[in-house]
Amino acid sequence: MQTIYMFQDVRTTHKDHEKLPIYFHRKELALIMSLYGRMVAAGEWRDYGISPLKDVAIFSIFRRTAEHPIYRIEKCPRLSGKQGIYAVIGMDGRILKRGHDLKTVLRVLELKMIKLVD
Repeated sequence: MQTIYMFQDVRTTHKDHEKLPIYFHRKELALIMSLYGRMVAAGEWRDYGISPLKDVAIFSIFRRTAEHPIYRIEKCPRLSGKQGIYAVIGMDGRILKRGHDLKTVLRVLELKMIKLVD
């Protein structure tokens, strides 16, 4: 007989919950992919990668496939009580925006899109 566990319950009750990777939730991915789709349509972005790691989930954005990411959107839950769980990081490693609300953090990339259109 198999036992079925809910993902959120496993993270909090599993004895090795520190070893489980961090993921983006569906609503978070919907916000990110909405912005990504607009930037692909504008011809600025071409590829992305998602990395669920032990401490952080990373959404990397590429201008071309075989490059370093031009932007990284990071979700780091251990910073939720401090600077904010979400961050947008540029190609050079500078933090462009950090905060507790993903929609406001992504606004920094939308402003760059508006500048490209003008």
